[in-house]
Amino acid sequence: MTDAVSNSIARRGVIAGLSLTGAAAAVLAGAAAHAQPKPPAPQKSLYERLGGIFAIAAVVDHFSDAVVRNPIVGRKSKNPRLREWSTKDQDRLPGLKFMRTLWVANVSGGPFVYTATRPGATPLGLEEAHRNLRISPAEFDEVAAELGRSLDFAKVPKREKGEVLAAFAAHKGEVTAGYVAAKGRG
Repeated sequence: MTDAVSNSIARRGVIAGLSLTGAAAAVLAGAAAHAQPKPPAPQKSLYERLGGIFAIAAVVDHFSDAVVRNPIVGRKSKNPRLREWSTKDQDRLPGLKFMRTLWVANVSGGPFVYTATRPGATPLGLEEAHRNLRISPAEFDEVAAELGRSLDFAKVPKREKGEVLAAFAAHKGEVTAGYVAAKGRG
């Protein structure tokens, strides 16, 4: 009986010792894990930093309405093609808002794919959609300024605003190609 009690106590001691050793090893392993530098978290895409599709759609909605009201590129534009689009082709505005939202979502790294109704030279190309509007470089700049004001209205942070405007500006040559071609002919 004494041997049975002694063996039982010895077994409990070994188990307790192993438990303490395991706990100490776990604590040390956890400390070692914290001591090693963690890999940097993956950078969020511009799409994610903008707030996703709903936030982008809200900016595009505001922007699209503001462009129509803008005296330089909208209803009172000196460019007859822009003026006509802003007054007579308004039934196309909801579809245009949708396409603009897809374009921004795509160019900002989101999960949506923009497919041009009039394909240009590149998947995100805008030249064919804008060619007949003959948008001048100054008019393009006014549209960019309107986009900047819409981004400010939506309180988009400075970094993200700059990235959106840079993505837009990268297509200036495409958007103004119709104007440049018309000036070259005549």
